[in-house]
Amino acid sequence: QVLKKSLQRGVALSTGSFLVYEAHKLISGFAEVHASFKVEEVIEQADYLYGSGETEKLYRLLVQHKNSDDAELLWRLARASRDLAQLSSTSAEEKRQLAYEALDCAKKALEKNESNFAAHKWYGICLSDVGDFEGIKTKIGNAIVIKEHFQRAVELNPKDATTIHLIGIWCYSFAEMPWYQRKIAATLFATPPTSTFQEYAAHSHLKLFSCLYTADPNFYSKNLLYLGKTYLKLNNKKMALLWLSKAKEYPAHTEEDKQV
Repeated sequence: QVLKKSLQRGVALSTGSFLVYEAHKLISGFAEVHASFKVEEVIEQADYLYGSGETEKLYRLLVQHKNSDDAELLWRLARASRDLAQLSSTSAEEKRQLAYEALDCAKKALEKNESNFAAHKWYGICLSDVGDFEGIKTKIGNAIVIKEHFQRAVELNPKDATTIHLIGIWCYSFAEMPWYQRKIAATLFATPPTSTFQEYAAHSHLKLFSCLYTADPNFYSKNLLYLGKTYLKLNNKKMALLWLSKAKEYPAHTEEDKQV
């Protein structure tokens, strides 16, 4: 009788444990689905705020998820941090802090998903921004790494207009580099990064036009500005006037649009 009762009690406990285990699995399953749904919900809300130019609200939404494992959330936070730093109301110290915060988020996004083109793009952008605080030697030293991330982003998403534009800006910057900066570049690299306005023109005109003209050539105010500036450097004032006029008339939604 004692043995029988012990066995019955053991079966009852085993059954109870099994039920608890199954319930835990079920709850965990719901939690995972809920977490997945929540990420998508936050991303949807973030993209709406970004499209509406609500920079501060967007940052406040995303900074709550700075410890997320989701690359899509992290690169969006990097972008939001950078956009907040661009605002005229942001102090110099806050700009610096936000620049490093943005770089950290972009780096985490890459660590979470190396195949995410946007993570590469925003890592390159944020690395360039940090160079503004660390001096021209660091900025030039990071140039090759920045371009590599832009190129990787294009490989992962050849249709992303912004990344192609950024490669064009990279080429433009080196084409316009003063002699003393070229000297610094020569000491940092066995073969220093070089560029000409013709190379920049090839990127911005051939690639951007072929990718964008049929869709939306006016996708970005700064792109219009640099097209105009490049035509000026190529002594084509007629085309320069066309694109600079478009840049001037571009609806200013962001702080950067206003600066352009």
